[in-house]
Order: sequence, then C-alpha cells, then structure tokens
Amino acid sequence: MIAPPEEEKIFYYFDDFKEGQAFDLGSTSISQEDIIEFAQKYDPQPFHVDKEVAGFIFGGIIASGWHTAALCQRLLVDSFLSKTAGLGSPGVDELRFLKPVRPGDTLSGKLTITEIRPSKSKTDR
Repeated sequence: MIAPPEEEKIFYYFDDFKEGQAFDLGSTSISQEDIIEFAQKYDPQPFHVDKEVAGFIFGGIIASGWHTAALCQRLLVDSFLSKTAGLGSPGVDELRFLKPVRPGDTLSGKLTITEIRPSKSKTDR
C-alpha cells in the first residue's frame, strides 16, 4: 500500500522545528505604481517618486528599501508566521539592500531554520 503524501503542518510549535528545515515563502511582483504610491506615503525620496531624477541616479524608478522589507514581511506572515505559535520577535540584527528593486521585479523568499534554542532570559519562549 502506498502512503498518502505527507501534508504540510497547519500550525507549528517550537518542538516542530528542526535545524536545516526550509520553508518556501512564495513570491510577489511589484509595479511602478506600487513603488510610487508607497514612496509618496512613506519614503518620498526623489529616486522613488520622480522618474527624471530616478533615471539620472539609478536608470529608473526604484522601490524604497522599506517597501521591499514590507513586501518580504508580508510573504513571511502569509506563508509562515500565521502558521506559527510565536510570541513576537526580539528584532532584526541586520538588513541590507544589495540591489535595487525595480518595476516588474518579482521578489521571492525562503526561510531556513539555522538554530533552535529556548530563550535564556524569557524561559516561556
């Protein structure tokens, strides 16, 4: 008898995670309209909202790094955090914007568990 395919867990707890375990976070595309709308509201630097200035500096409009981070956070929440019994995050240690995100780009994500350890300062976590 052939066993049915292993189903993806619906909700994850601490004991469900293993070092090296990977999760596909999916993907999302970004349009020029999305970039300009976000930038006008949250990060109105000229290379995010002005095609002429952006063309001179970057060869075209680029997304705000904060917009890029927000899109990646959405992928993380939709594909992983909403299925996890989490108690918040202690923060982000490093965030770098290595390449500009341009209209028409598709962002995708993958999360890999690199270490599993209970909190030393908050023993319930």
